[in-house]
Amino acid sequence: MLSKADNELICRVGPDAPMGKAFRHYWLPVMLSSELPEPDSVPFPVEVCGERLVVFRDTKGALGALAEHCCHRGASLLLGRVEECGIRCIYHGWKFAVDGSVLETPNVADPRFKDRFRARAYSIREAGGLVWVYLGDPAQAPPLPNWAFFDVPESHRLPVVAVVNCNYLQLMEGVVDSSHLSILHTVGLKATDEADLDFAKKTNHMQFDAAPRLEAEETDFGFHYVALRRNDRGAEPVTEARIAPYVSPCFVLNPNGDLFFAFTPINDERVLFFHVWWSAEKALGLEPLRSQQLSFVGLDEETLVHFGMTRATSVSPDRPRRENNFLQDRDAMRRGHFTGFPNFTQEDAAVSMSGGPIRDRSREMLSHADVAIARLYRSLLKSAQRAAAGQKPVGVHVDAATINGASGSLKDGEDWRGLIPYAVPPAKAAGAAG
Repeated sequence: MLSKADNELICRVGPDAPMGKAFRHYWLPVMLSSELPEPDSVPFPVEVCGERLVVFRDTKGALGALAEHCCHRGASLLLGRVEECGIRCIYHGWKFAVDGSVLETPNVADPRFKDRFRARAYSIREAGGLVWVYLGDPAQAPPLPNWAFFDVPESHRLPVVAVVNCNYLQLMEGVVDSSHLSILHTVGLKATDEADLDFAKKTNHMQFDAAPRLEAEETDFGFHYVALRRNDRGAEPVTEARIAPYVSPCFVLNPNGDLFFAFTPINDERVLFFHVWWSAEKALGLEPLRSQQLSFVGLDEETLVHFGMTRATSVSPDRPRRENNFLQDRDAMRRGHFTGFPNFTQEDAAVSMSGGPIRDRSREMLSHADVAIARLYRSLLKSAQRAAAGQKPVGVHVDAATINGASGSLKDGEDWRGLIPYAVPPAKAAGAAG
């Protein structure tokens, strides 16, 4: 368990909170490139770690991320006009470039006035079908990590985002918690028997063992987490190993080796849940594979809208919440469905939200099944404490292209570490370089 003070330490992400200061050392995904596809299109609202931004694409296609409220009199730039390589506040016509420089102040006669100040601009990049923002001092920004999916063609990459109304950590815990898969997702795993998707084939065996042996090992970027399941169904008994790297502060690579997760805090009580699938061989971003993949896991647009998991529907009165039992279908449960939710994503979201906006971890009873959860807490605490002391948190400079999930079958006596396709030694001490 965590003390209430430590729980607050790792859950609060605002500018003045220690964990918020830690998050401001990393590049964070904040939206899909497809959400702002055209030059001079409508500006896009983004909230990340409690800061409200406006993202726009200028006439030349360059992206800008500015503080939402105009530095003149505080009107929202979401109302602004995106035109002629800038965004213009409609209140007094002040116009800003993507880097925050002031292009025009039409209600001020002095032509030199605009050279005295700048709008607050954030470092912004576009890569892998995602838009990334760095909230810290631009002069201190590390290089944008080159995640493996950056290097495949757009047609072979499938990025999607959902919105979940709970603290980022509640949702992130689920992807380093292998033992829940065979229970919470029992219906979805049984569906893998019939599905022809790679994702289904690689997860099919998990339905047969609800209590895998679990291990976690610290690395300089976070830790490796492995679930080991005995498989006696073949000609020769083997142990199925599924290895997931956690990369500080909010990234996890699925053991399938072709799926990236990111959990970007919107604020203390809401989170952007990013998935990116990629493949060197298959055009996952094109039909029919795109729709097949999204529907199979509950990330298709229709399901996300219905369950209040889009930017618009996540704030609607009909969104999943305690008062409507998170839209659980009890009639389906009476007919034999285990959870009453249609798919993996909705099941994960419902149990995460059911703990409240920020879950109280001072009362939880961790077990051996929670090895990675305890490791995750320690990693986050380390980052928050370092940031509070003015030091760099864990894994700020990381060679992301070398990090990926892995899985495979082990014969008796084989070490799961041999499946890792890259050499990253465990951190030697608590003070290992971040």
